[in-house]
Amino acid sequence: MFHDLVMPSHPAKRESLALPRWLAVALLLVCCWNATAYAADKPRIASINVCTDQLLLALADPGQIVGLSPHSRDASRSWAAAAARGYPRLSGEAEDVLVLKPDAVVAGRFAKRAARELLKDKGVVVVEFDMVRSLDEARRQILRMGELAGQQERAAREVARLDAAVARARAAASRTRYRVLTLSRRGWVAGGDGLMSSLFAAVGLSNAASEIGFKSGGFASLEKIVSARPDLLLVTDDSDFAEDQGRAFLLHPALETLYPPQRRLIIPERLTVCGGPMLGEALDRLAAEIERVSR
Repeated sequence: MFHDLVMPSHPAKRESLALPRWLAVALLLVCCWNATAYAADKPRIASINVCTDQLLLALADPGQIVGLSPHSRDASRSWAAAAARGYPRLSGEAEDVLVLKPDAVVAGRFAKRAARELLKDKGVVVVEFDMVRSLDEARRQILRMGELAGQQERAAREVARLDAAVARARAAASRTRYRVLTLSRRGWVAGGDGLMSSLFAAVGLSNAASEIGFKSGGFASLEKIVSARPDLLLVTDDSDFAEDQGRAFLLHPALETLYPPQRRLIIPERLTVCGGPMLGEALDRLAAEIERVSR
């Protein structure tokens, strides 16, 4: 019966319920005009940096996104790689951006300088974003991109979600005072003034890198790591396969003995390499990992 009401089977019934052709066309034109007018109110933006890609994807309407960086679809680098497949992938140079004539281009401050300068010389508005080193900087960048895209309310909601994730992770870590060392390939440790350290401080953990003299990050010897005795290691994956010497460092027998899986926090690098809405997911993952190792 429901199908008959929506789609009458008898031709006469269909004709009696159908809209006049002129009215259907008029309604379609009105809808299209409204959508075009709405899109025209918002700037068209291109991104040539993987971190600005992710901010733009989280905050802008699809019709505002002109194109994204060469690494936008790389799932190992970008939290939003799947969403990026729906948009043109740019070369990262100025030429293909100029053809698209965006209202603005967003970029990182420390890469593609020649491209950025050429775009500026051609009169293109280029908005540069620094590398994020703290939660406060991440919040500011979300709000800044929201203002640029004309999506201030959406940006405010993303900041609120991030703050809620901080609260959840703080609750999970409230019964612990873990000293955590973020360890990557070849013994690279994230420094005490970086983004991971800011995340740790926000939820009540401490970054053991500061204790072994790394303020901005650097390569630590196996001996230094073992002698520092952090409570936990934070690594980007739990694979037990060493495809090269850089990865083999993390699987050294000394580290595997002192830091078996129950003493390792696993957070994929794509959740922390940039600052933005993905940090909410990173914090939720951190909370889940803390609960796992605390059992």
